[in-house]
Amino acid sequence: MSSFTIYHEDFKAILGHSPKLDVLLENKEYPFAHEAGVFIPSENSLFITSNQYVDPLSPPTKKIQISKVTLPGNDPIRCEEVFPESVPMANGGVNYKNGILFCAQGDMKAPSGLAFMETQPPYRSSFLLTSFYGRPFNSLNDVVVHSDGSVWFTDPMYGSEQGIRPPATSPNQVYRWDVENGGSIRAVADGFGRCNGICFSPDEKIVYVTDTDYIHGDGTTDGVRASSIYAFDIVHYSGQPFLTNRRLFAFADKWVPDGIKCDTNGNVYSGCGDGVNVWSPGGILLGRILVEGGAANFCFGRNGELFILNEHKLWRAQLGSHIRGDLLKI
Repeated sequence: MSSFTIYHEDFKAILGHSPKLDVLLENKEYPFAHEAGVFIPSENSLFITSNQYVDPLSPPTKKIQISKVTLPGNDPIRCEEVFPESVPMANGGVNYKNGILFCAQGDMKAPSGLAFMETQPPYRSSFLLTSFYGRPFNSLNDVVVHSDGSVWFTDPMYGSEQGIRPPATSPNQVYRWDVENGGSIRAVADGFGRCNGICFSPDEKIVYVTDTDYIHGDGTTDGVRASSIYAFDIVHYSGQPFLTNRRLFAFADKWVPDGIKCDTNGNVYSGCGDGVNVWSPGGILLGRILVEGGAANFCFGRNGELFILNEHKLWRAQLGSHIRGDLLKI
């Protein structure tokens, strides 16, 4: 079976002349490749977070492991487990000021919030934000940075449902933290079942948010709940951004659309139950990169590389060398 399914001619241009899909790493002991996916060009490395699994040193406590994957170049590929002090139960992440900004889901003792981590040993880390003016977050999930320096992130209630966080005390919402201008923080979108992935269009006029309400933290699923990507227009009133014109951008037919990113042409990629699905800016499903077991998240590397997180496996898809992820534009 082909690793790529084409639904529209435009996907052929994305794939290029000789697309490939290969397994880079496999770990049968625990699901090491689940979320984040942050490519560090200067080091040719990739930071990823595992799915939750029982800590073998203190069962039945659950843990999430951050790993640094040094990609093959002059040296063979290697994977190093990273143990920062202040990133409890890490999930999504993004490049930020020569380091990584992680969504720390928190646990029963530590808060949920945004944590910064350096990319070199000893991987010093610290919380930058731990509450909404004193009101605890639920369990931050994914994060993206706007060109104006503001940080946008999602906060669903998965942590409490999965037993790693106290009961949720806030709606499932998207927040904007204006780091560069006084540090104000606002809730900018609500009405989600379980808001999850987030990204901007290349011109930053649109923000995309995935809603993974189809699956709750206890593992139950319901086909009539959202498994969708919503698009919002970003407009300004009184000098501040607001989200308007909420609309259904796409519905995922396989599981849920989780992590989400754009390429520099505005095409929208999301990790789904069958791999990575790709839509045009107009919401047309162009094609799929098929990975058995699906993908929660992924990230772009250089020149059309796509690193796909598939729980026990890390895959590398080579698309057309002209394709650039919009986050790093390389």
